[in-house]
This record gives sequence, structure tokens and C-alpha cells, in this order.
Amino acid sequence: MNKEKILIALTVLVDVIGIGIVIPVLPFYVQSFGAKPLMITLLFAVFSFFAFISAPFLGSLSDKIGRRPVLIISILSTAIGWIIFAAANQLWILFLGRIIDGMAAGNLPIAQSYLTDISKNDKERTENLGLIGAMFGIGFIIGPMIGGLLSSVSHSFPFWIVGALAFVNSILVFFFLPETNKNIDKSKKLSLNPMMPIIKAVKNKKLLPSYIIWFFFGLAAVGMQSVFSLFLEHAFGYGAFTAGIFMTMTGVIIAINQGVALKHFWLKKFKESNLTLWLMPIFGIGYLLMGIELLPVFLFGLLIITFSQSVLRVTLNSQIAGSASQGERGEVMGILAAVMSLSTIIGPIIAGYVFEIQETLPFIISGIYAMIAFGIIFCIKRKMQHKVLPEDINVAPQDIL
Repeated sequence: MNKEKILIALTVLVDVIGIGIVIPVLPFYVQSFGAKPLMITLLFAVFSFFAFISAPFLGSLSDKIGRRPVLIISILSTAIGWIIFAAANQLWILFLGRIIDGMAAGNLPIAQSYLTDISKNDKERTENLGLIGAMFGIGFIIGPMIGGLLSSVSHSFPFWIVGALAFVNSILVFFFLPETNKNIDKSKKLSLNPMMPIIKAVKNKKLLPSYIIWFFFGLAAVGMQSVFSLFLEHAFGYGAFTAGIFMTMTGVIIAINQGVALKHFWLKKFKESNLTLWLMPIFGIGYLLMGIELLPVFLFGLLIITFSQSVLRVTLNSQIAGSASQGERGEVMGILAAVMSLSTIIGPIIAGYVFEIQETLPFIISGIYAMIAFGIIFCIKRKMQHKVLPEDINVAPQDIL
């Protein structure tokens, strides 16, 4: 693996370690401020709201001035946001930390754009995006483990650690990461309208179905994540340490599935479009199983979700990235991030609200989201197959989805 891929992988890894720490530890940290479940999920949502505003702008900015400077700004914002979050002594300071992190939340879409820049063909693009997925897996191994162990010192201590890691990462990127955008367009106009990415997504008839599928996929994933630790505590009496162990288990599966199996098995045996079609309903069934308050069934559902989500995240991203031209790739990945951010604004709020009504409802609703996404994919695939002549049936994946 070359130097550029290693540094991008490290950037994503630090980001995901932060996410991995947040899921098991944040609810217990915020509860120490006297917050209720809805307020806890609002902390997930407020980050996503500001990411929704900033990520598309930063994606377009990386098309205009380059990936490297935007990535450095974004990583520094992450570091500052986590340190403020860790130092909080009042609830509003927690929100301030998440807002600062969200205001420059371009790490992931810029990293994705960076890896697509250096990809020579479709297969390499999918493999490179699979590298990001593998970092998600490793981050979900390390993050919850760090969160679970260091939370025994204090619930704020893990967030100090991830803030320090982000600062170190920004220094490494500044000194060692080269620019990869060979099609910098300094004349490109940038819009500060936060709704412009969604407007562009709606107007883009070619990609609109993919954006809608991505939106429902995001609703399912983040809705469950925001109440995961709360559910473990309410249903089974487990705390932050045990929640961290469960998240570590999912990280192992993600790392193996995306880091090894994706390249050497899934992409060799199946078309991307078929993987997306048939793994989506399996993804939904996993959530329905997690809503059953029996620990073996819950863990089996979690296993199914982790397995299917780790492949779906890569194939959905790859198909959309493959349909974008080099000059608009940063913008398209930014729009993709905005759509995901929109789902991570809405998903946790709904999950927190229904959790207070009945603790299994968030999982049932996540299962419904996934089934809606499957229905859209199925209808699009059937429609495209009717349009394609038999001898032309081997169309590109992005033309099916």
C-alpha cells in the first residue's frame, strides 16, 4: 500500500475511532448531565445537521482548491470539537463541541474523493472504497474498546484521547499527504445555500434513485446506533463496557468483510448491483430480530446487520462515485454526505422519541426503512431490465441502480 493510501486510511480510522467511542460511551456521559434519551439522540442529530450544511460545500471546495487543504481543515475541526466536548461541564458545551466538529465534517467525503482520484478503473475504485470500509471495521474494533476501557477512568477521558489523535493526524497530513486532484477548477462557483445539495440531488434524475436509497439506508443505520447503548441498558442491564465489547465484535466483522472478503470473494462472485439488491432485505430482517428482547436473537440480528451493512456501504458509494465525472466527483461525494447527514439528523430524533414510547420500536422502524430501500432497488432493477435488450443485459452497475 502506498503512502497516500496509508495516510487516508489513518484519517478515516481516527474519525471512526471517534464514532466507535461515541456509540457506547456518549449516552452514559450525557446522562451524567441529567439528560433524557431524546436529548442524547439530539447530540447525534446536531452534529449531523451541521455536517449536512458543511460537507457538500467542502466537497465542492475540494474540486476548486484541492483535496489536501480541505482535509487538513476538516481534521483540525474534528480535534477541536472533541476536546471541547471532553472539557464540557454543562450540557450546552457538549452541543458546542458537536457543532464545531460538524461545521467542517468533510473528512469522509474528501477521503472518498481522494481515493477515487487515484483509482485507475472501476474495480480499483471499489477496492479503494473498500479500504475505507475496512478502516470502519478496525475503528469499530479499537474505538469501543478504548471507550469501554477508558470510561472506567471517566466518561470524558476517551474523548480527550480521540481529540489528541486527530491533532496528530492533521500534522501527518500537512507534512506528508500530496494533492491528488489533477482537475482543480479555480473558476468553480460555490454555493453557501445549505439546501443546494438536496436541490441538486432532486434535479439529478440519473442519481436521484440512488440518493433516496442511500437516505433510507442511513435512516436505518443511525437510528439504531443512537439508541444502541440505551437499549442494552434497558433490555439487558449492560453498561458502557459491555456495549463497547459488542461494538468491537461488529468491528471485527466489518474489517474482515471489507478488508479481505470484499476484494477476494464478493466482487469476484457477484455483480455490485446484485449484492445491493439482495443484501438490503437481509439488512432489514436483522433489525427486526434485534427488536426481540432475547439476547441470542438480538446478537444474531446484530451479526446479520453488520455483515450486510459492511458490503452495502461500499457498493452504494462505489456505484454513485462511478457515475460522476472527475470534475464533479468531490461535489457528488459531498451531496452523498449531505444525504447521509440528513438521515442522521432525522433518524436519531425519531429513534429517541419512539424509544421513550417503547424501547424496541427504533429497531422495527429501522427494519421498515431498509425494506423501503429494497423496494426502490427492486422496482428500478425490474424497470431497467425491461428497457434493456437481451443481448445488452450486462449493463454497468450504476445504470441498474
